[in-house]
Amino acid sequence: MVTEDQVLKTLEGVNDPELGGNVVELGMITSVDITDAAVTIGLALTVAECPLRSQIEGDTQRRVEAMPGVDSVTINTTAMTSRQRSELMSVARRRVREIAEPTQVPPTTRVVAVASGKGGVGKSSISVNLAAGLANSGFKVGILDADIWGFSVPRMLGVEGKLSAASDSKLIEPALSNGVKVISTGLIIESEETALMWRGLMLSKALEQFLKQVEWGELDYLVIDMPPGTGDVQMALTRMLPQAEMLVVTTPQRAAQKVAVRVADMARRSHMPIIGVVENMTGDVFGTGGGELLSSDLGVPLLGIIPLDSSVVSGGDSGKPVVLEAGSGPAAAALEQLVANLVQALPPAQLETCTGRIAKLLGDLEDGAA
Repeated sequence: MVTEDQVLKTLEGVNDPELGGNVVELGMITSVDITDAAVTIGLALTVAECPLRSQIEGDTQRRVEAMPGVDSVTINTTAMTSRQRSELMSVARRRVREIAEPTQVPPTTRVVAVASGKGGVGKSSISVNLAAGLANSGFKVGILDADIWGFSVPRMLGVEGKLSAASDSKLIEPALSNGVKVISTGLIIESEETALMWRGLMLSKALEQFLKQVEWGELDYLVIDMPPGTGDVQMALTRMLPQAEMLVVTTPQRAAQKVAVRVADMARRSHMPIIGVVENMTGDVFGTGGGELLSSDLGVPLLGIIPLDSSVVSGGDSGKPVVLEAGSGPAAAALEQLVANLVQALPPAQLETCTGRIAKLLGDLEDGAA
């Protein structure tokens, strides 16, 4: 059975964008009650009617529901007492003084880690088309090619040249393609054929640099094309981007589905929620049904079934994602539907703020500095 400590650890990934901390350290979780597989959480907000309420409640609900052994989640939301607000402001003041922004990725950004248990399932194709489709839908989108050794995002998005520093800062400026900000090791090495012979520590350092030294700017979504498996990069990501959520890609074969279970297990043991599953390359050659079985095993939705279609390959080779070619075939339509399903499952963060709450915070910070 799930424990209170496990629930609280999972909830450390739920951030309050206004206050710049997670709901556990800010004292917003007032209680965790567990009865068999049912979890009831007490959530206290500074202002109960604040527009951010639905976002924080939704993130809390989804993260706990994604935990193994949890069948139902109830959120009881209340307004903080004056004492609770005073304690929260003390935490906020301390964070302002002592804690620098850990990465350049805004806390309101929805981070989608596209992962698979093994290579060869079309994970990069899904990542690229997802990012391009989100941008085409009007969202501010970045893509991080975290497959350090096996980078393929630059070619699939038609990006050439090298990364450079932004003119007004020492931060790295992402490349731009089809409205998507792009970062990849493929844009810093000599040529596409150059082999990167880096060990685990260097892989983690590269990911850290891409998160801390890149001028990402405002983003609604950051899509991360993960390397296959459950290694150093995956563990580093969960540490540096606690708001990340995983999208698992599999092909229809049962063997691929069983391997994909491992990366899902890693995500859950690292307190990373799983948004859903995508079945890729479905059709006569590979069969069908693996994605449905995997989503059922994991207890998460099947967000997309992408048919085996040569237009996906040609689009990747030419740097023109097929999702942008409306009416070009069944894969394009399926990828468009995947984008829509993802936005519904993981809507962009609410940027509307509560003016009174911000004024209260700023006033307390100024009082504390006096």
